[in-house]
This record gives sequence, structure tokens and C-alpha cells, in this order.
Amino acid sequence: MKTFATIPASCCAPGAPPLSDEARTALAARFKALGDPTRVAIVNRLAGAGEVCVCAFEDLGLSQPTISHHLRILREAGLIDVSRRGTWAYYSLVPESVERLSRALAA
Repeated sequence: MKTFATIPASCCAPGAPPLSDEARTALAARFKALGDPTRVAIVNRLAGAGEVCVCAFEDLGLSQPTISHHLRILREAGLIDVSRRGTWAYYSLVPESVERLSRALAA
């Protein structure tokens, strides 16, 4: 499992200390991964369900390779995790990453 740099609790609030280059890069990568409506829909579905089989994303109206592409981007950004059971893949949010994004936007 990859390890990700932690982001200070109040990185973007007024009066917050400047972020390190590493923290800025990590935060920007996570927000960039959410810069697509399909990926936002995937994260939204995972937030409401906990763990979801890859087959559950078929109703997004996209081909399987396109869904896999979006899931890979979210995985590389550290926002979701995957566990494999036989031939099926199950995806879930990485709570710590979502919490860091939330804290970054908190005033």
C-alpha cells in the first residue's frame, strides 16, 4: 500500500502556515483527480456504499475500459483503494485522504 504525505489540518484556512512543496503537490493531485464529473460520481457512490464491486459502475453509461481508467486515476491519487476477490475487484474510499481534502477546505 502506498503512503501519502499528510496535509496539515488547516492548510488553506486564513492565517495557515505555508505548505511544503510535497504537501502542495499531494493536495493538488487529489483535487485534480476529482476534476472530472465521472470521478466525482464514482467517489460519491463509494461514499454512500462503503465498498463497491467494479460491476456496480456499469450504470454510469461508460465502457469498462473507461471506468477502469477513472478508477486508476483515483487510485493513483490515493483517494480509493481496491481489494480483489477472485476475478472481482471491490473499491472503497480511503477515509484519511477524503478527510484531508475536507480539512483543506475548512475555514
